[in-house]
Amino acid sequence: MVAELADADFWALMAGRRSIRRYTAQPVAPELLEKLLEAAIWAPSAHNRQPWRFCVVTGGATKAHLSERMADRWRQDLNADNADPSFVERRIAISHARLTGAAALIIAAANMEEMDVYPDEQRNQAEWTMAVQSVALACQNLLLAAHHYGLGACWMCAPLFAPDLVQDVLQLPATWRPQALLTVGYPAETKHKERAPLASRVVWR
Repeated sequence: MVAELADADFWALMAGRRSIRRYTAQPVAPELLEKLLEAAIWAPSAHNRQPWRFCVVTGGATKAHLSERMADRWRQDLNADNADPSFVERRIAISHARLTGAAALIIAAANMEEMDVYPDEQRNQAEWTMAVQSVALACQNLLLAAHHYGLGACWMCAPLFAPDLVQDVLQLPATWRPQALLTVGYPAETKHKERAPLASRVVWR
């Protein structure tokens, strides 16, 4: 028999989760990180193919190297956009602090090896979208688990702008296509934000 979660506890978990970007220096035990990943893989997935793949980064040197390489790429992109140099360096410094200040980085990737293949591009594109959605659902499970265990976490989509670079730095298999980077650690900040009224986002037919 499945144990029921009290209504108040359920909503405390759902509505209490926030994107935390500042962390204490306390490390997160590998066993706890594994619990987050275990929660992630119980998400639904297209055809139940479970196309998610995860790379966990806890080493300070690797975090710094990844951040520096991503910063170089971001700087090139922003400079090509003719962004103000001081703005560029400020944004990069903030990002670097977030990545190197987290106890762990979890890179979520999509793997298409076990997904269906079709003779037409339209269905293949739909299959890719289904894989990406599956990875996103797994990441949401992970974020909720982090909140449940008293951790802070933040979803970042930066790998989408430099997937080749992330693959290179972390030596990921060529079939792993990076989708997101989740920072994880013990929170050094609290946040309280509201959501837009439900009625402004829903139609009933």
